[in-house]
Amino acid sequence: MSQKCPLCPSMTQTLFHQDKRRCYFRCEHCYLVFADPATRLSPEQEKAIYQQHENSPHDEGYRTFLNRVVEPLLARIPPAQQGLDFGCGPGPTLSLMLEDKGHSVALYDPFFAPNDAVLKSVYDFVTCTEAIEHFYCPGKEWGQLLRLVKPGGWLALMTKLVKDADAFSRWHYKNDPTHVSFFSRETFCFLADRDGLDVDFVGNDVILLRKKTA
Repeated sequence: MSQKCPLCPSMTQTLFHQDKRRCYFRCEHCYLVFADPATRLSPEQEKAIYQQHENSPHDEGYRTFLNRVVEPLLARIPPAQQGLDFGCGPGPTLSLMLEDKGHSVALYDPFFAPNDAVLKSVYDFVTCTEAIEHFYCPGKEWGQLLRLVKPGGWLALMTKLVKDADAFSRWHYKNDPTHVSFFSRETFCFLADRDGLDVDFVGNDVILLRKKTA
């Protein structure tokens, strides 16, 4: 390929997987796997798919799912912190769960809560659950996430991680047309080393990163 990696941005990528839907490439510098940009949906198509999601704060199964990131985050932050849920979706739930524990949480979503004013502040923690895989320009959006976190603060992510090409070929996660950026442990370790973060992997799909103090 002759284009830049959307995350790092190296010019060295290799074909990682190809199926009937699209091609996927891997950056040999940061190890991000990304779908062919030519196959991206329009914003209207993308939003229409998100509107089909039935996540609700009243769904106990969804709350149990989100607890995988809530519980380890709560174990690491002091009481009464200020946070931001980045990519909250059409049915914000994570914010309510954290507010129930005494924290204050602002909301941002480019489709469902496009309040740019909240992006001008900095926070003790930022959550981004099942959203980073949707980033068309992950390098830009990663930088934005880091700017939103105070020194010493936490970035709490939830996303499925790439293992290897063989597992990827059978992976249902790649078949969602809105999933375009696929991270691995190696990718997050690369970002942590480059950007001065401590990284902790919790289970199979939760990544907690702490911004180091000066």
